[in-house]
Formats: sequence, C-alpha cells, structure tokens
Amino acid sequence: MKLEEKNLSDKAQGRFYIPGATTIGLVFSDGVILASEKRVSYGTMIMSRTGKKVFRIAETVGAACAGLVSDMQVLVREVEAYAKLFEFDAKRPIPVKSAAKVMSNVLFGRRLIPLITQTIVGGMDDEGPSIYVLDVLGSVLPDKYAAVGSGAQIAMGVLEEGYKENMSQKDAEALVLRAIKSAVSRDVMSGDGVDFLTITKEGIQEESSNF
Repeated sequence: MKLEEKNLSDKAQGRFYIPGATTIGLVFSDGVILASEKRVSYGTMIMSRTGKKVFRIAETVGAACAGLVSDMQVLVREVEAYAKLFEFDAKRPIPVKSAAKVMSNVLFGRRLIPLITQTIVGGMDDEGPSIYVLDVLGSVLPDKYAAVGSGAQIAMGVLEEGYKENMSQKDAEALVLRAIKSAVSRDVMSGDGVDFLTITKEGIQEESSNF
C-alpha cells in the first residue's frame, strides 16, 4: 500500500494522528509572554517530554508553536534568517508585525506541501507589545491573547475569564501558567512542564517550570 493510500485509510478509520500541544501568547502592560508545555506526542504515543516549542526570532521578537516540531524548527530558522537580513539592511530590529508577515509569506509559499504548525508571533517594538496568530496557510490575526494546539479550547476558557488590559507581568505569568495547567490536566497530548519566553523592551528572558 502506498503511503498516500495508507494515510487516507488511517484517516477513514480514525487513526489519522495529529501532534498535540498547548501554546499561549499574551500581551501585558510592559511586554509579551509566549509559553508552551513540553510534551511532544503523536497520537497516543509520547515521543519526548522535553520538547521546545518557544523560540527567539530577534532581539525583542519570539514565536511559540503547536504542531510538528521539525516544521516549527524549519519555519523559525527561516524567519530568523530574514530578521537578521532586515536588521543588517535597515540598521534596526525587525518590527513584530513585519516578522509575522515574513512568517506568513513563508507559510503561504509552502501551501502545497504545508508546514504543519500553528504559530503565535509576539514581541516589543516602537508601537509597544503585540502578538499575531498564524495558521498553516499564513493567515495573520492580531490579538491581545491567544491559544493554539490540541489544548487551546481549554486554555482559552481560562484566558477569557482572567485576562485584563494592562496586566502586570506577575499577574500575566500566573494567568498563563494557570491556563496551561488547566489544559494539561484535561488534554493527554499536553504536559511535562512549561517553557516561558517573556519579551520586554529590555530583551528576552527564557525560563522553564515543571509545575
């Protein structure tokens, strides 16, 4: 049986697996938090408990992804290269919206053989903190908070209830952690701790928590 025929057969019989994740982006008063849990799963199989799904793109721009880890890595490396070229040419850091647009172009350019990843791009620039949500085909949606991945529906309920404009960094971190914990407790494809990428005008701070 050919691979394409097997995939169609698996899908028809309910065996078409998608990678799981719970990934969050949130704007607070002085910056942006990007966060994701660490479990890498494929269907019911846990491939790794130490997967990294949050990435630095530029000095004050980052991305958090849900999907195939290999596709995340390919996408982020390509956008990071464009960000460096922009900084070299323009003599200034790439704005968040521009980084999101570059990522959108990369995703759309690969639409026939897509990179299987949902992405949140966030950071700080002259316009302040912002995040953008992108789907597999490169749609760009600005927002104040967002969740993607298999645990997104659960996490979004917590974010909807707890988010406030101009939150402090401490309150924002607590809300993001609570949303991921809630998703992890109900989504078997998410778990094993969380990675944070906190972006302010001072730069990017990375940290991890095992709950």
